[in-house]
Amino acid sequence: MSLPESAYYVGVDWGSAEHAVCVLTEAGRVHARFAITHTAAGFADLAHRLAKLGDAELVPVAIERPDGRLVDSLLEAGHPVVPVKSNAIKAWRDAEVLSGAKSDPGDAEVIAEYLRLRRGRLDAARPFSAHTRALRTIVRTRDDVVHLRVRATNMLASLLDVFWPGARHLFKDVESPIALEFLTRYPTPASAAHLGEKRMAAFCSKHGYSGRRSAAELVERLRRAPAGVTDEVQTEAGRDAVIALVAVLRTLGSVKKDLDRSAATHLNEHPDGHIFASLPRSGQVSAAQILAEWGDSRDAFDGPDAIAALAGIAPVTKASGKHHAVSYRWACNKRFRQALVTFADNSRHESPWAADIYQRARARGMDHPHAIRVLARAWVRVIYRCWLNHEPYRPELHGGAARFNATLAA
Repeated sequence: MSLPESAYYVGVDWGSAEHAVCVLTEAGRVHARFAITHTAAGFADLAHRLAKLGDAELVPVAIERPDGRLVDSLLEAGHPVVPVKSNAIKAWRDAEVLSGAKSDPGDAEVIAEYLRLRRGRLDAARPFSAHTRALRTIVRTRDDVVHLRVRATNMLASLLDVFWPGARHLFKDVESPIALEFLTRYPTPASAAHLGEKRMAAFCSKHGYSGRRSAAELVERLRRAPAGVTDEVQTEAGRDAVIALVAVLRTLGSVKKDLDRSAATHLNEHPDGHIFASLPRSGQVSAAQILAEWGDSRDAFDGPDAIAALAGIAPVTKASGKHHAVSYRWACNKRFRQALVTFADNSRHESPWAADIYQRARARGMDHPHAIRVLARAWVRVIYRCWLNHEPYRPELHGGAARFNATLAA
């Protein structure tokens, strides 16, 4: 979506409560400066002021955010909205403002000037459908909950290492349901002082323990560990801390399951959901993660290479004189990259074609993450064709997979 030629260019410096706005003419002169509040009245005031400049589709707006209610209101009004990166604006400001002076109105002018001078190299945001926005909300919230759960697990593990090492390594995972049940029943070393084989067996039976260790082995593991804290004052504090973290982990686990179900529901309701759900070993959550970041705007990408670059699975080439290097791409949508590489890693266990690409990459000396990125890039080309044609993935129509399977059969 190329930006139109315009008589005015608008820059918005985002703030939590107030946004600075600067309007530049085509010649680079300041036409207007003002501020709006982050309220419905502020958004209406901005729309009213910009409407005086001409048709909305001919007045582009640059802002340091790709989403949010202000961005939504500008898109709904019909303005081409250009999300600009904060580090790009900082570098531009440092080059243009030699004194180092900084202010919100000044930043708004820098953003507008950046838009005016680099209009030919910038792309306007492509609004997502309601289905995609809903799916992205659920998927990203779920990912954040998973990260919180990992942090809470690490906190509990660190606490137990100091307070009660035996409980830390009693079961395989300290955040597993059986481990949380154990810590609820025995939150301190003193509470498990008289725990014997018979009680351990009864506990495991009651809570449906499915591990391979017998009650005798579990008790022996508990007794073999370093002694925990037995001081009365510290024991009371440790018990409160353990119970608190167990409650947090249980809540996060329950919330994650609810979001898993919601993601699956929204994936099934999405018009493109069947495409991503058809991928081998994608699973509903993984398919939802890919679709949420991929989006549904068919004119948003020039081809699969643009998607690979956005997801950070295409390398960056740096060439200058005799120097030529290919390196890892750091600037990308990291959620998108994680979703694609997770799917690619899983796909090689079901798709012989995917397994072959991975093995050939490893044979060329690549480590596991690099080989998975190579496979993910190959999958992007396949998924792009399915997505463009609104068709689910079918191995028999996949030329590369069909040729590989024919070679195996021969």
